[in-house]
Amino acid sequence: MTNYKILAVDDEPSTLTLLEKRLQAAGYEVLTATNGKDAIDIARREKPALIVLDILMPGMDGSETASILHEDAKTKDIPILFLTCLYTKREEQVEGHEIGHNFFLAKPYDPKELLDEIHRLIGPR
Repeated sequence: MTNYKILAVDDEPSTLTLLEKRLQAAGYEVLTATNGKDAIDIARREKPALIVLDILMPGMDGSETASILHEDAKTKDIPILFLTCLYTKREEQVEGHEIGHNFFLAKPYDPKELLDEIHRLIGPR
């Protein structure tokens, strides 16, 4: 069984801590960042199997961070799962979870749905 690394990125410490604990409880190795710049540095260095990324962050937002990651040869193939309040549950149900090269889950997210989406993208741990 593979122990995948997931990079979780959110500027809200409580949200990040909860996400980290949920992913660790599911058996994933979790790396964390609180901003886009650190996320890019960690992704280049650690090459996680997946990046779970908030969109609304000060400074470099999640969209800009994803754009830089997709343009970089070292990180372009890492799937990105956005957790965002900009994407509603209704849009998620109507439009699906994928837009372009990125995947989306609306906040607040259901923990089981998050793990199901991660399993779909990279497989179970």
